[in-house]
Amino acid sequence: MSFFKMLKSRHLVEAYTCEEAKMEQLLEKPLTVYVGFDPTASCLQAGNYVAIQTLAQFQRAGHRVIALVGGATGMIGDPSGRSTERNFLTPEQVEKNLEGIKENLSRFLDFNHPTNPAILLNNFDWYKDYTLIPFLREVGTLFRMKPMLAKDSVQKRLNAETNSMTFTEFCYQILQGYDFYYLYKHYGCTLQVGGADQWGNITAGTDLIHRLHPEAEVHGLTIPLVCDANGQKFGKSAGNAIFLNSDKTSVYAFYQFFLRTLDADVIRYLRIFTFLTDERIEELAEALRTRPEERAAQKVLAEELTRAVHGQTGLETAQKASAVLFGGSIEGLSAADLESIASDVPSATLPVVDVVNKNIIDVAVAAGFLKSKGEARRLVQGGGLSVNNIKVTDINAVVEPSLPVEGKVLLLRQGKKNYFLLRITQA
Repeated sequence: MSFFKMLKSRHLVEAYTCEEAKMEQLLEKPLTVYVGFDPTASCLQAGNYVAIQTLAQFQRAGHRVIALVGGATGMIGDPSGRSTERNFLTPEQVEKNLEGIKENLSRFLDFNHPTNPAILLNNFDWYKDYTLIPFLREVGTLFRMKPMLAKDSVQKRLNAETNSMTFTEFCYQILQGYDFYYLYKHYGCTLQVGGADQWGNITAGTDLIHRLHPEAEVHGLTIPLVCDANGQKFGKSAGNAIFLNSDKTSVYAFYQFFLRTLDADVIRYLRIFTFLTDERIEELAEALRTRPEERAAQKVLAEELTRAVHGQTGLETAQKASAVLFGGSIEGLSAADLESIASDVPSATLPVVDVVNKNIIDVAVAAGFLKSKGEARRLVQGGGLSVNNIKVTDINAVVEPSLPVEGKVLLLRQGKKNYFLLRITQA
């Protein structure tokens, strides 16, 4: 199977700027390819993972890959796929976000490869000293209004009754087009890859290069926007962003997100997000068809992605956290882990003076977990009350100072599945 056909089989190809046979031929020889990342947050999220995975596939196949972080364009904001203008970021916010994105990318791309290292660039480096008048004379004159206005991303906003496109947003395609030209000129980059909503910006770049160098062989390729079977997109605007940093999305929540993948989506996700062989994926597809209740494909998907994003230690933490709701030990888990695990269970907050060294029964009643002390005593006597998944056997037991995790939370349980999270404040 050719590299291009492999990308298609992995659902990593949407559209391209030449005939299929030609694109297949082009990708059989090493070339330089780039993907852009906007620094709109301090870390990337699952929607970006498709682009990262595509770059990683290119690097594995021997192509030179460039990850371009938009330090300059990020201060304007890409209007593609937007119904409103993005909030402007300050230079300080952009710089902070850049550092986070660099760390994220280093988990997946090999920047230290002995013969074919990935390259990380910031477009602010070539815009910072480019003043307006020279830019308009040297670059702006090469763009024509008619094709710029015809872009889908522009038309949708121009025809909107409210939040019509601003001049600043309209200029974004010029900047991204110039990025491609700059990378072609200085790095020999001949292919830009981006999401399906980037087609207009990508062709702005190929058109610019062809105006300046008619003989240039440059192309664009888009990858599908990943949606589930219900049409829900992996993206911040959809309200379900799954970030790659554990301080924004805990390893448990990350693991659970993919573990809950619908049967209709899981095999496609395995092809998009993992490097598993076709043979292994087909085995999982067969298991899904014949033994769907085992959810083997979902388990492998969650394991592969959690290991890739958070390492083996992160995966083990996520699996251990998942076991907590089935009575497993909470040893080694942080307060944040427990908060994430118990995000959907009832909770309450009490000051530390009402918890530490207080009778466990009194605490459970004061928190509202149990209705009365009598009920609590009967529950203890019947072996049905647990604190941090440790069974309470004495009606006179107190909350020892070491029991709250990091002094912040207690996980109470009635029976096998009735959980309650008690947050503890220091006031």
